[in-house]
Amino acid sequence: MSFVIVTNNPLVRQRYEGLYRLDFIDGTYMNVLERVRDRVHLGHKLLTHPLSGSVKPGETPYKSVMISSKPGIIDMESLGTIEMSIVTCRKFPIKCENLPQKVLEDFQLVDFTLIDSAIPSATVR
Repeated sequence: MSFVIVTNNPLVRQRYEGLYRLDFIDGTYMNVLERVRDRVHLGHKLLTHPLSGSVKPGETPYKSVMISSKPGIIDMESLGTIEMSIVTCRKFPIKCENLPQKVLEDFQLVDFTLIDSAIPSATVR
C-alpha cells in the first residue's frame, strides 16, 4: 500500500523528502490533525494513530501521521479516531511554546522515530 506522511516536523521532511510522499504543514500539531481529518473526510485511511507516542499533545510541537495515498470510501474507524484525537488534543494546554532549539530538535527526533518505525509495516501492506 502506498502512503502519505502528513507532518509538521522539519526532520521528517529533511529525511524523507523525495523518498516518500509528504504533506508538509507549516503549522502546529493541531494543524496536522486537522489536515489529516480533512483527508479522512475525502476517503483516506489512517495508517498510524494520530496520538501515538508517549508525549502528550500540547507538550510537543511536532506530529507525523501516515495515511493511505489514495482515497476510497470514507473509513468510519479512521474518521472516529481522528475526530476523537482532535477532541483529546484540545483538552491539553499548550506547553511547548518558546522552547530552546535543542529541545525542539529532541522532539523532532522523537516524532521521527515513531513514524520511521511505522514505515516498514506500511510498505508491506
